Amino acid sequence: MAKDKGKDKTPGRKLVAQHKKARHDYLILDTYECGLVLTGTEVKSLRQGRASLVDGFIQIDRGEAWLHNVHIPEYAQGTWTNHSARRKRKLLMHRVEIDKLESKSQESGHTIVPLALYFKDGRAKVEIALAKGKKEYDKRQTLREEQDRRETDRAISAARRRQRA
Repeated sequence: MAKDKGKDKTPGRKLVAQHKKARHDYLILDTYECGLVLTGTEVKSLRQGRASLVDGFIQIDRGEAWLHNVHIPEYAQGTWTNHSARRKRKLLMHRVEIDKLESKSQESGHTIVPLALYFKDGRAKVEIALAKGKKEYDKRQTLREEQDRRETDRAISAARRRQRA
């Protein structure tokens, strides 16, 4: 069988940016994958692997989901058609998902945050999450559990190495 010669899309997922601290600061309740409405220079900048999700959040306005404060730097070879770095970007989601997110995000302490920005089969996608803010003691507890898990993994691997020798 011959391969498609005109196919330039790579299958799979190419990660551009990730918000690692979100999983530390928030309790993730539910995740969604959304498309993004982007301009040409934004896509080119993302393909270079340049973006930051640190201050990003999602707001639902008049039945549409919008991504705010995500920094996609201007494309270096862009001209006067370049985009602004922190503009709001529309998310592409099903109506049912938007309605569900809107109702749950209005509950006390809930917010919608971006977790990852990536290309999936050549299309820019963002993984968003319905999250609830953690208290300081919850963050410490999570760190303690992670550290305990690492220590037990080290102890198990050290015991296995001693058994082999």
